[in-house]
Amino acid sequence: MLPNIKTKKIQNKIETQQINIYLNLNLMKMKIFLSILALVITISAFSQKPTIELTFTAENNGQYVPLDSIFIENLTQGGDTTLYAPDTILVLDYVTSIGNNETIGGNTISVSQNYPNPFKGKTEFNLYLPEREYIKITVRDILGRELAQYENTLMQGNHSFAFYSGNKKNCLLTVTGKQTSKTIKMLNANSTTTYGGKCKIIYDKYEDIVIGYKSQQAINNFGFSLGDELKFIAFTDVEVAQMSDTPLNNQIYTFQFEDWTPCPGMSTVTDNDGNIYNTVQIGDQCWMKENLKATTYQNGISIPNVTNGGDWSNLTTGAYVWYDNDISWKDLYGALYNWYTVIDTNGLCPTGWHIPEHDEWTELTDFIGGTGSPHGNELKSCRQVNSPLGGYCNTSNHPRWHQDDTQYGTDDYGFSGLPGGYRYFTGVFYDNLGLASYWWYSTESSSSNAWFLYLYFSYDNIYVTNDNKKIGYSVRCLRD
Repeated sequence: MLPNIKTKKIQNKIETQQINIYLNLNLMKMKIFLSILALVITISAFSQKPTIELTFTAENNGQYVPLDSIFIENLTQGGDTTLYAPDTILVLDYVTSIGNNETIGGNTISVSQNYPNPFKGKTEFNLYLPEREYIKITVRDILGRELAQYENTLMQGNHSFAFYSGNKKNCLLTVTGKQTSKTIKMLNANSTTTYGGKCKIIYDKYEDIVIGYKSQQAINNFGFSLGDELKFIAFTDVEVAQMSDTPLNNQIYTFQFEDWTPCPGMSTVTDNDGNIYNTVQIGDQCWMKENLKATTYQNGISIPNVTNGGDWSNLTTGAYVWYDNDISWKDLYGALYNWYTVIDTNGLCPTGWHIPEHDEWTELTDFIGGTGSPHGNELKSCRQVNSPLGGYCNTSNHPRWHQDDTQYGTDDYGFSGLPGGYRYFTGVFYDNLGLASYWWYSTESSSSNAWFLYLYFSYDNIYVTNDNKKIGYSVRCLRD
């Protein structure tokens, strides 16, 4: 019996030692794991700046309204700064208040926040390169799945892109260069499919002139600490709105405007190119609030872009141009079309919309009180050089009207007429951008002429007359 008891004690001792070794090994592993975890947390804490992201947008009865600028004032510490569209996202360091994108024109890649944001189907963003460089642009969803990609070697300067979201919602866009990468968040508020349901990045234009974003320059000296109360004042071409808050984390601020009413059930309309237009209800009519900028007909056939003046003067079929053959005027004033484009059977306006006839334009002017004084000013956008209305209406930045001390737009009905100029039938662009707006009727007056309506910066009447069908005028669409 004794040997057996002794043997059992020895076995128990060995088992106890094995258990202790096992526990010690696991304890050591746990310590190592906790040490690594603590190191990761410490590195993460010191490698990330404590920031708050403030996003600003605006709407009118659920319809997106483009912001002109946002004035931000720190009511606690004092000091202020201003964001200028298309920059409508403010990223604040808790202490130093640094913007998330470096000033364009510096020594590194810079990416603007997309605009508008949130957007519906299509949005745009700008990229600055300090030198010629191979870049790669990738858009992914929040799960990291790649949705669209663009890569190319681009020249030094400013580059503009359009992004079509298809049926995707929130996206992350990353621009990668030789030594750095930049990422922005894009919020798609559209509930319908665009661009055939596919995501697409499209290169738009290049400018070798370095353009500094004033908002990123001004923000560097704006102090902010958690708990500070901030005041926000938003300016648009509609009105001014303001609010105050004490942000403690990322926030989206939506300003509400009520000076005009979008069309019931259709606050926006999208053309075949993916361009999105706000709408406005005036009387019983539903109008586009902006000039058309489509480059394809309703059925997808491309509209010829005829830049040569001699070729333009010989046309008897549809064509379009950007004012002065400069695409940078596209989003500000829309395209200029000859009258043959207006009546082309392929359809110039989006499905369910058309170019208004003579009687339909007359219905609009009758509703607002006729074509006499001051109804011309009532259809003009209030954006004007030295506008007596002040605030957001007083601007020298396009789009806007030229200065006149007694005549100025009041935009009483939300039509927001802007002076996009014209191209004469000889192919010459007259130097009248900012001076006059012209819109085709779909009604001809003779075999060579057609009707149009125009507004002039120094008069408050509405003028209706006719001229050569080869002239390039702006277009507004009316819902069927």
